[in-house]
Amino acid sequence: MPFQEINSKMVEAHIRPGQQMFSQRGAMLAYKGEVTFTPNTQGGQGGIGSMIGRRVANEAAPLMTVEGSGTVMFGHGGHHIQVINLAGDTLYVEADRLLAFDGTLQQGTMFMGSQGGVMGMVRGQVTGQGLFTTTLKGHGAVAVMAHGGVVELPIAPGRPIHVDPQAYVAHHGDVRNKLSTALGWRDMVGRGSGEAFQLELSGDGAVYVQASEEKL
Repeated sequence: MPFQEINSKMVEAHIRPGQQMFSQRGAMLAYKGEVTFTPNTQGGQGGIGSMIGRRVANEAAPLMTVEGSGTVMFGHGGHHIQVINLAGDTLYVEADRLLAFDGTLQQGTMFMGSQGGVMGMVRGQVTGQGLFTTTLKGHGAVAVMAHGGVVELPIAPGRPIHVDPQAYVAHHGDVRNKLSTALGWRDMVGRGSGEAFQLELSGDGAVYVQASEEKL
């Protein structure tokens, strides 16, 4: 169920009978046709386990199920929207950045400590991104939100990319991430900037970076 970009802050989706879409509550701007919007308490296709994981981390993103026949326009908070098309791979994205996504995608929750061990946990606490992140896997489209627009940076084997944690939006592919420090501990004293830390992403895939250090 592909999205059509209306402008940088609005997308449109065609809803067909027998198909589902999930969106963040309050993201519907307008619609045409016979479309229903139902609050979803099961955490999307991730089920109870997925929902509990985010509840523990205080990261649950309220979703609604969109069904019927018609056209729906989505947008939220005036944020810029990036459409990401998945072809069987997995997207890793913070739950609060999800605007809408295909119901065919399998939703789950990943503990950040599993990517980078203890440093993965440190990343979550230092960057404010939390210890859990949402995963979406399969074939379908995802619309994510960001500040100031998004650029997609390819990640190739042997050529890691370093990203400011506050500018990180999402990534997909066979990618490993770890937290590294850009400054010595003495230099970091008294510094509140997130630039003291960097996310190093390596492997094969892509990372999406927003043109701002402001969180949603």
